[in-house]
Amino acid sequence: MLKYIIGGAAAGVAFAYLFGYDYLFSGITKTYLKGKSSANIDDGKLFPSNIISTESPKLWEEDPAYNKSTLPKTIVENLIHSNTASFLVIKNGKLLHEQYWNGYNQLSKTNSFSMAKAVTVMLLGKALEEGKIKSIDEKFSSFFEDFKNKELGNQLTLKNLAQMESGLDWDEDYKNPFRPNAKAYYGRSLLKATFSKRFKAEPGTRFEYQSGSTQLLGFAIKKSINQTLASYLSEKFWTPLGMEQNAEWSVDNSRMEKTYCCIHSNSRDFAKLGQLFLDDGKVDGIEVLNSDFIELMRTPTKKSEDIYGMGLWINHDNPVKHYYFLGLQGQYIIMVPDHNMVIVRTGSYENSPKNDRGRPDQVRFLVNETVKLFN
Repeated sequence: MLKYIIGGAAAGVAFAYLFGYDYLFSGITKTYLKGKSSANIDDGKLFPSNIISTESPKLWEEDPAYNKSTLPKTIVENLIHSNTASFLVIKNGKLLHEQYWNGYNQLSKTNSFSMAKAVTVMLLGKALEEGKIKSIDEKFSSFFEDFKNKELGNQLTLKNLAQMESGLDWDEDYKNPFRPNAKAYYGRSLLKATFSKRFKAEPGTRFEYQSGSTQLLGFAIKKSINQTLASYLSEKFWTPLGMEQNAEWSVDNSRMEKTYCCIHSNSRDFAKLGQLFLDDGKVDGIEVLNSDFIELMRTPTKKSEDIYGMGLWINHDNPVKHYYFLGLQGQYIIMVPDHNMVIVRTGSYENSPKNDRGRPDQVRFLVNETVKLFN
C-alpha cells in the first residue's frame, strides 16, 4: 500500500511541475502549513524582498485633540467585526486619531496588497516627469518587442495598463489556486505568470480590474529606470516623504517586485502616501509628484463608470466624496479632500461586502462616520 501512496504522490508532483502548477507547493507551505487559509497581512517575512529605505524619518505632528475622542460604538463594532489591525485619522496634516487591535502597533508592518497598484502608478508618473518614459501613451511593445507579435499586443499602451483597460485574459480570482493571481503571488517568475497571457479584448475598449495589468506596467517602468523599483520608490517618495521606517517590497526569484501588491509597511507611513495626494503632490511646499499626474490618477474614467482612475478607486456618488488606495482584505488609504482628511484602515477582512458598485461598503461607512465624528 505504501508504494502506491508514494507513487501517487510522486505522480502528483510530476503533474504539477509538468503543467506549471509547482507554485502550489509554495502556497501550501506559506498558508495551510502555517494555519492560514490564504495570503495574509503578516506574510511578508515568508517571501524574498527588496528594501524601500528611508533616510530622514519624520514623525507625524499630533493634533492637540490627538486620541481625545473615543470612537463611537458603531465604528468600533465595525472595526472589530472586520478583524482590524489599525485605524488612523489624519486631519489638516496632523495625526488626530490612532488605534490598534489584535497585538498590532505603530511599528507593525503589514501587507499593502493591492494598495501597491497605486504606488506603481505613482512611479510611472515620476518616470514620465523625469523623461525616462516618453509618454503615457507609449506602446508596451516598445519596451518588450515580443508583444508586437501577440494578437492585439501591439495596441497595448501604458495608459491602458494604468487604467485597467488592457484587455488581458486574466481572471482576477483570489480564492482559486489555479488562477493567475495565485501563480503570480506564490510562483517563482512574474515574467512567466504575466507574459504568457493572451488578450481577450482590444486594449482601451473596456475596464476590467486585473493584477496582471499592473504587473506588466511594473516591468515597463523597471526597464525604463534601469534600477530596482524599490530603490526608485525610496529615492523619489519614501525618503522625501520622511517615512518613519524602511519598508519591504516582495519580489520573485529574479528580484522583480510584485508591482500589483505586497509593500510591507506601517500604517503611519501608508498615511503619508494619502497626505501627498491631499497636498497635490507636495511635501513641505516642494513638489514630489507632478500635480497634473496626481489629478489624472484621481479622475474617474468613463469605461469604469466613474469608479476608477489610475491605481485609485473613486466614490463621487457618496455625499462625502472620496478616493482611495484599496488592498485585499480591507487595506485602505482614503483621501477625503473636502475635509482635508486621510483615513487608514488595515486588517484581515476576509469577506468584505462589495455592494457599492464593486467598491467595499466599509470604505463608505468609515468615511461617513469618521467625518461625522471629527467634523
